Amino acid sequence: MGQNIKANGINHLALSTCNMKEQIAFFTDVLGMRLIALYWMHGVEGCWHGFLELNENSAIAFVFNPANADAQVQHGVTQPGNMMAGSAPGTMQHLALNVDSMEQLLNMRDRIRSRGVNVTGPLNHGMCHSIYFQGPEDISLEVATYGDTEYPIGPDDWIDPEVQELAGISDEELARFTHPMEYAGEGGEIAQPAFNPDGYHPNLPPEMLKGMIAMPDEMVTAQLSEPRPPSLMSEEERAAKHSS
Repeated sequence: MGQNIKANGINHLALSTCNMKEQIAFFTDVLGMRLIALYWMHGVEGCWHGFLELNENSAIAFVFNPANADAQVQHGVTQPGNMMAGSAPGTMQHLALNVDSMEQLLNMRDRIRSRGVNVTGPLNHGMCHSIYFQGPEDISLEVATYGDTEYPIGPDDWIDPEVQELAGISDEELARFTHPMEYAGEGGEIAQPAFNPDGYHPNLPPEMLKGMIAMPDEMVTAQLSEPRPPSLMSEEERAAKHSS
């Protein structure tokens, strides 16, 4: 049997912003994350991307869209504003970053406090220890470690039957969720499924969505890709592609 194909980590987690510079300043200084990219967002007119490195394979990204200023923050809807509050389904409740040990967690708390940012914790959650604080534009933040834990996270200890029932998950479904079917892939030969109006889709005009889904994969790659970094693009090319 070939390699089991599954997602194996976060490549990047993208958050909307109205103040790219403030987010970059906070995440580089307070959290020590290196700025590794700042460029026009491919295929989205007037938008820019900023990437902050977590490790060689993952990053936190921020997206500036001129329309972001029109989407005002509403606590309990667009975002919770604190760890205990609710927000609309599909919004980010909080962002938890990782360190590898309790020693690193305490030193990270020192770093955050040394920048004048209030941080509480650590709290012992059994599976992890966590500290909590707030970032620019009211992002609820956590730094956590699975190191030095009493009860490592895993389904044997961390599935509560009462919560399982509240979520409407049967024992048969639980077995499937905790042991997903392995799949080796077909080398990229599976065709695009037919459009299903009840499926999971981006919120686009129906005809645009149908047209995008119907495009051959090769055409999507050829027409929508932009692999060159900003250093290889002329000012004229950038102006033509990303003027707003």
